[in-house]
Amino acid sequence: MKSMRTLLLCCFASLFAVPVLHAQEDLSKYRTFALGSSLASVLKHTDQRPADVKLLHARPALSQELAWWPSPAAASSRSDAIEQIVFSFHNGELYKLSVSYDRGATEGLTASDMTKALTAKYGPPTNVALEIDSTPNDRYDATGRAIASWDDSQYSVNLVRSAFTDIFGLVIYSKRVNAEADLATAQAVLLEKQEGPQREAERQQKETADLEIARQKNKKVFEP
Repeated sequence: MKSMRTLLLCCFASLFAVPVLHAQEDLSKYRTFALGSSLASVLKHTDQRPADVKLLHARPALSQELAWWPSPAAASSRSDAIEQIVFSFHNGELYKLSVSYDRGATEGLTASDMTKALTAKYGPPTNVALEIDSTPNDRYDATGRAIASWDDSQYSVNLVRSAFTDIFGLVIYSKRVNAEADLATAQAVLLEKQEGPQREAERQQKETADLEIARQKNKKVFEP
C-alpha cells in the first residue's frame, strides 16, 4: 500500500512538471532565430541583402556581422520591443545575437521586471547580479552591466543594461563557437599587425603606378 501511494504521488507530481519543462524555451533560440543558422537563412528572415553584411575579417576564419532594425510597419506587436538585433557569424554560422530593446517599450521596467519576463521564457536564471535594481545614475563599465543569465552546457543567454544609456539588451551565444570566434579575432589582429606594413607598401606602389599610367595617357592628349 505504501509503495502504491508513493507511485501515485510521483505520477501526480509529474503532471505539474511537464508544463514547466515545456515552458522553458531552448536557450539556442530567440523568437524566429536560432543559433547555428546560416547567413543566407538570416538574410531571408530579415529581408536583407548580402550587401548589408559587414566583413570583420576573412582570416584565419570568416567573421561577419549583420545589423537589423525591424520595420515598424512590418513588425507585429510582439516585435515592437526590439530596436535592433546584431547577428554575428563565424564561418557563415550564426553564433551570437545581440538584442537592443526600444527605450519606450521598456520605460519604467526594472531589472527585476525584465528578469521575470525572461524567466517565463527560459526558466529560472542560473545567475542574478546583486543589487539588481540599482539606480539609473549608477555608472557601469564600458561593456554594460550584466543583470541575469541563463546557461546550459552549450548556450548562454544574458540580460544586460547599457553602460551609459540604461537601455536593456539581451546577448545570446554559443559557448563553443564564441570561444572559437574570439580566438580567430585575436589571430586576425596579430595577422593585421604582421602583414599591415607590407600591404600598405603594396597599396602605395599600386597608387604610384596608376598615377603614372594616367600621367602618360594625359600627356598624349592634353592641350592647354
